[in-house]
Amino acid sequence: MSRDNIIVANEEDFLEDPGKHREKWPNIREIVERKARKMCRVETVTKRLPVLQWMPKYRREFLFPDIVAGITVALTAIPQGIAYAVVAGLEPQHGLYSELIPSFVYFVLGSCKDITIGPTAIMALLVQPHALKNPDFAYLSAFLTGVIILAMAILHLGFLVQFISIPVTVGFCTAAALTIATAQVKSLLGLPGRGNEFIESWQSVFEHIGDIKLWDTLLGVSSIILLLLLRKTKDIPKYKTFFKFVSISRNAIIVIIGTLLAFLLEKFNGEVPFALTGSVASGFPPFTPPPFTTTIGNDTLNFQEMVAELGTSIISVPVISVLEIVAVAKAFSLGKNVDATQEMIALGFSNILASFVASIPLSGSFTRSALNNACGVCTTGGGILTGIIVLLAIGFLTTTFYYIPKASLASVIMVAMYFMIDFGALRDIWRTRRVDIIPFLVTVIACLVWGVDLGIVAGIASNLLFIIYDTARPRILFKWFKVDNDEILVVTPNQSLIFSSAEHFKNRLTKKVIAQSNPNLLVIIDGHFVQKIDTTAAQNMYSAVRSLTDLCRGMIFWNWSSQAQGAAWRLNRAFGALFRDATSLEELLRGVK
Repeated sequence: MSRDNIIVANEEDFLEDPGKHREKWPNIREIVERKARKMCRVETVTKRLPVLQWMPKYRREFLFPDIVAGITVALTAIPQGIAYAVVAGLEPQHGLYSELIPSFVYFVLGSCKDITIGPTAIMALLVQPHALKNPDFAYLSAFLTGVIILAMAILHLGFLVQFISIPVTVGFCTAAALTIATAQVKSLLGLPGRGNEFIESWQSVFEHIGDIKLWDTLLGVSSIILLLLLRKTKDIPKYKTFFKFVSISRNAIIVIIGTLLAFLLEKFNGEVPFALTGSVASGFPPFTPPPFTTTIGNDTLNFQEMVAELGTSIISVPVISVLEIVAVAKAFSLGKNVDATQEMIALGFSNILASFVASIPLSGSFTRSALNNACGVCTTGGGILTGIIVLLAIGFLTTTFYYIPKASLASVIMVAMYFMIDFGALRDIWRTRRVDIIPFLVTVIACLVWGVDLGIVAGIASNLLFIIYDTARPRILFKWFKVDNDEILVVTPNQSLIFSSAEHFKNRLTKKVIAQSNPNLLVIIDGHFVQKIDTTAAQNMYSAVRSLTDLCRGMIFWNWSSQAQGAAWRLNRAFGALFRDATSLEELLRGVK
């Protein structure tokens, strides 16, 4: 068997069919026409307006569960909305405004019956640094978030959230929960100060530790204990339905108790010993576009300057909002496929329309969605009742909200944040692959030190470093065989070869062949696991062929994909001729005799 018999070979195939290995470009016109025809179908319209699917099938037995779910979610949404407005650094009524639009939008566009869209703790935290400078930034952020999410849906870019791994997600949620809970310690203890970042909040607490208010602390701690006890009432076997309702309404119960206590103390004692939420503006907000100019101090900022001020949150808020709603949808899908594009459409429209009523950015709420599910909601129609109750609260109950103690709201937020930390997921990460704890820790520490928007970027970057390293250092298996008087080296990379791994593969191969320096050595590179190669990989392998020609009998590329073979042929015909297909090593060797 001579080296010439191996290297010469299959150029006749190329000459007979020069188009065989030509790279095919997508037909843009055909793709656009196909998409346009698809959009005009009735099936597409009903798919993108899910209400048209379930409304004709609505049954009478669905009505009661939907009503119960709508009322229950509203009782939780109202105090949570007020609390999250406080977290965002806005007036309490803006939390209620944020609840106005999404229930009605999701009724029409939502594809998951359990999901409720509204303000969430994470969204409030992300927008807080900008809202403290001027509330206009919060409303503009909601609008831009909606536009970006809607654009992502149209372009089918929902897959981008897949680049945020579970360790990074868990780390982000953990850091967000710690940051939000820490910011509420001041209200729980009745302390002054406006620090809202993790380190800043604890500094403020220790600076004013001597100013702790006894009655605020007593009310706050008592509320936390009562919240935890009410959470357990669902496990009481007797009157199970009643206690289940008590358990899921615990946030509203705590706020109502605190409000009544403050009202009665003022009426009979003349003063209230707790810090109160204060006046909540009555009436409905005007339906006007979000502000595209604003002022900070004496400076007037135009739209471009406002966007520059929002900085990285322009990207982080929409991405995290999508991540939240997709995670919630998957949690309640019971194994069914989640239409991420449809959820993004509903979320995008909710944010855009809500920004017209002075809302903060919105996302899917896990707490309220869990309540929906626990109540046995049958359709997204339950959200209509939730929206109506919020409307009534804004119209008739805003004077009552004046008496809500800050300590009561702080207790509601802190308990919710404790249960937002997924200890089970952290345990699973540790058991599954311990090195994944590194991106988790990077995310947590970066979020606590630099802020949550930059923190999640740091977490994603740390995770990508692992991916980059894995692609740059593929495992390469070397196996030796002896056939007659010839030695055969079979080299098998375990993944596709691209620019990041090309030089590494070439160096490993070269060192192994040089170490042998056997003129009877036949090198077979098995591409069974290689789905594709790029220009850099092709040129590095061709360089290895040329540099090792005098050190061995030759090289054969065995069972490579059509993409890889095409790339080799287009680079150089002689190189492409080295690629062979065979069902077994024996068949391959017979073909080169």
